Amino acid sequence: MGTNGVLKTKLKNGLTVLIKEVHNAPVATFWMWYRVGSRNEIPGLTGVSHWVEHMQFKGTPKYPSGVLDKMISREGGLWNAFTFIDWTTYYEVMPANKIELGIDLEADRMLNSAFDPEEVASERTVIISERSGSENSPVWLLYEEVLGAAFRVHPYRTEVLGEMIDLKTMTRDDLYHHYQRYYVPNNATAVLVGDVDAGQALKAIEERFESIPQGEDIPEVVRPEPPQYGERRVRLNREGQTAYVLAAYHGYEIKHPDFFALAVADSILAGATSINLMSTSGTSNHTSRLYKALVETELAAGVSGGMTATIDPYLYTILATVRDGHTCQEVEDALHAETNRMAQGDISKQEFEKARKQAKALFAYDSESVSSQGFWLGFAETLVGDYEWFDTFLDKLMAVTLDDVKRASADVFQPNRRTVGWYVPTGGSQEGE
Repeated sequence: MGTNGVLKTKLKNGLTVLIKEVHNAPVATFWMWYRVGSRNEIPGLTGVSHWVEHMQFKGTPKYPSGVLDKMISREGGLWNAFTFIDWTTYYEVMPANKIELGIDLEADRMLNSAFDPEEVASERTVIISERSGSENSPVWLLYEEVLGAAFRVHPYRTEVLGEMIDLKTMTRDDLYHHYQRYYVPNNATAVLVGDVDAGQALKAIEERFESIPQGEDIPEVVRPEPPQYGERRVRLNREGQTAYVLAAYHGYEIKHPDFFALAVADSILAGATSINLMSTSGTSNHTSRLYKALVETELAAGVSGGMTATIDPYLYTILATVRDGHTCQEVEDALHAETNRMAQGDISKQEFEKARKQAKALFAYDSESVSSQGFWLGFAETLVGDYEWFDTFLDKLMAVTLDDVKRASADVFQPNRRTVGWYVPTGGSQEGE
């Protein structure tokens, strides 16, 4: 048994297995994590990881399409999935004595998903509709443009949904080959948390997964983003009445020594960020610097910011909704004034301590349920290669010093590291020109 009661083992075919007994309630959650996301995609196949995730709900010979929904609902459970830039994950939350259904279906669809041509054609319509719907969102469009400008080389430059041209031209074989390559035991982590017996649960996992053959080794994605030597800017002129300002700074990868220092800086500047997709904490950012500087002064109707935990360096982003009667330029100037203060080390000891406590509290809220623990354990194992990153999260956070935050802020919040985007609605005059 490992730290904090986690049983970790690796099956002969390379599948990593994490099991944690939590006996607070008769509930269990099973997660399947795959080390594949939009970072593994190439031009012509962007969006393939997300589309494959959709196809994983279309059935196998053992569990035809539509059967599993009814089976899981009948047992009082739920299931879902996420595709992100570095990973794809599937999970079930069930009464503990029924969780073997989740284990069985994940083993089955790791190997036996059908990718029926008619289902692929039907899902193409769904995927294209999802992309079209996103294009109706000014914020989504602005974010996509800023991503493309901030990253010139790294595949992080493309949204998880992929490019529309690729969604229209990708074939069934493109999807199936992606599935065959990445949905293999040696590229996956199985996580079980809940009211189970770890020894018995391991046997159940071994029975269903050990016969699945190991796949070929997955090559690493090595496309380091070159240094940025000056501020980049994008501007969208589209329909609407509301203007937005988005500032994105090149930040840190999850293994960077100052990742947690930037997390505390984030708590000061924009309010603590949750990197748990199962989060329901909904903490307020009303005490943050940006809220006071932009919303309380009525320059902006709202402001948010945050960081993303990723394998390679990603972006620290700040989004502001420009209030009627004000301009993008006014909001941008006020935003930069706050990041400049951070970069210059204008951070008090009291402010630092409060921000660190907020980040600690948010993490505690986000780690209570079995489903959240399933998320965190698999997330850490997938991105860092060690679930103990989750177990030692608070230790690393509380080890951050004020000097660490000042150093990280001075490094990240530089004009040369930022890309600024304006969304200027054609129905309004909020340009600031």
